[in-house]
Parts: sequence; C-alpha cells; structure tokens
Amino acid sequence: MRLCRYSVQIESTVQAAKWRVLLAVSEEDPDVGSPYHAENMSLTYGLDGTAVAPQECGSEAREMIWTPNKITSLRVGLGFVAVVLFGRSAWLNLWAVVLTVGAIALDALDGHLARTKNMATPEGAQIDILGDRIIENIYFTYFAVVGMVSLWLPMLFFARGAAVDFLRGLAMKAGYSGWGSKSMLQARWAQVLVASRWSRGAYATLKCLCFCYLGMELALTRGPVALFGPAVVGLHAQIRVIAQLLAWTTAGFCVLRGLPVFLQGWKYFSTRLPVASAERCAKEKAA
Repeated sequence: MRLCRYSVQIESTVQAAKWRVLLAVSEEDPDVGSPYHAENMSLTYGLDGTAVAPQECGSEAREMIWTPNKITSLRVGLGFVAVVLFGRSAWLNLWAVVLTVGAIALDALDGHLARTKNMATPEGAQIDILGDRIIENIYFTYFAVVGMVSLWLPMLFFARGAAVDFLRGLAMKAGYSGWGSKSMLQARWAQVLVASRWSRGAYATLKCLCFCYLGMELALTRGPVALFGPAVVGLHAQIRVIAQLLAWTTAGFCVLRGLPVFLQGWKYFSTRLPVASAERCAKEKAA
C-alpha cells in the first residue's frame, strides 16, 4: 500500500509539472494548451527533478523548414567560401568553381520555393536582391584585385546596385514592390526586361558562365599553381579575350536590366523632393 501511495504521488507530481510547463508556453503557442498535446509531451528533467524543456513525443520530429531567406543565406555563404578558395591552389580553384555553380543554382531555387510554397514577401524579395548584390560584388572585386578584370567592373556594379536599391526603397515607401501586382514597374516592357523568368534566368546564366570561366582560367593558366603551366602567348590571349567578353557582356546586361528602374523609379524621387521640402518648410515655420 505504501508503494502504491508513493507511485500515485510521483505520477501526480509529473502531471503537475507537465501542466506548469504547458501554462508557461501556452502564450507562445495556443495549440499547446490542449489535453491531447499534454498527453503527447515528454519533459526533460534536471538533476533536481524539475522540468527543463518540453519535447514532442512520437515518431514525427520537428524538421528544419527551408525558407527562401535561408537558401539566400546559404548561397551567400557558398559565394564567400568560393572566393576564399580562389588562388590558393589549382584544385581549390576547381572546388571554388563547383561552389560557384552551387551558389548560382541556389539563386534559382529560392525564387522557385517562394512561388510554389507561397512564401513570397516584399521583404523576402529585398533579401534576395541583397544576396545578388553581395555575390556580384565579392566575385568581381576579387577578380579585379588579382588583375583578371578591369577595376571599373566592380565599381559599375556597386554604383548600379546602390542607385537601383535607393529608387526601390523610395517606391516601397510609396506602397510599391519590386515586382508582382504592386510592382513599381508599370510598363509591360519594363516588367519583362527586369522581372520575367527569361530575364532573370539569362542574367543568372551569364553570371555563372563569367565567374566559372574566370575561375577555370585561374586554375588552368594563371600563376605558379596552374594545372597547365605557362600557356603559349596566343592561347592565353584568346582566353583573355573570351574572359573580357563575358565580363563586359554580364555588366552590360546588368545595366540594361537596371534602366527600367532608373526610368520609372525616378518619379518617386522627383515627387518625394517637393513633399520633403514642404514638410521641412512647415516645421521651420512652426518652430
């Protein structure tokens, strides 16, 4: 009888601990407060016998949910790792090329996930654009520093990205987004050139070809760790011509895709200036 009484006391203590934890977390998760949830919850106990954290019982464990923003963070991380590997050895250069392909592929994956899973948001679109800016700038800056492309290339990408993002920010304050039903680009030709799948796909393909080609050139023909050793002058000149053609074609298409934002986004800047001036004058008069 004494053993039975102790068992009942222990069971009552465990149930009370469960309900204390449920009450503590019910404000964060309304579904936790159900009796079914209480029966399917196991508690982790410390050395003193108090409950530490609830865990869901059963075979279904909580899995990590991949979101477009997480994929964007992953591709930015792959881009940084690739740039770090460039120039260290021929084989690391090749691995950096592989990581570059992965980073560009993830750029397509996050957009596909956002559309198919209905996860697209204006903030997510801005994060995706930020990821594009980081990838473009770190690659072109590196290749400019090692003398493989002109220094004007990263400068061009920096300037174009800053101006476009500034105008997009003004449009967002006015209630418009980069694309979609509330897109700042009202003209059909502008939407096709900037936001269409073929335009984004062509731009991603150009960047992938450009970065991978420069990485392969670095691995095969440049420096003391090149796999092919010193290349003959004629072959090296041909490789250089193709590299410059790819780099400037990518830059030209980048500027072309930015023109609609300049042309149609400027109105938000031109209309914002008189409003800001009027507000400033009103504050000065009130003071």
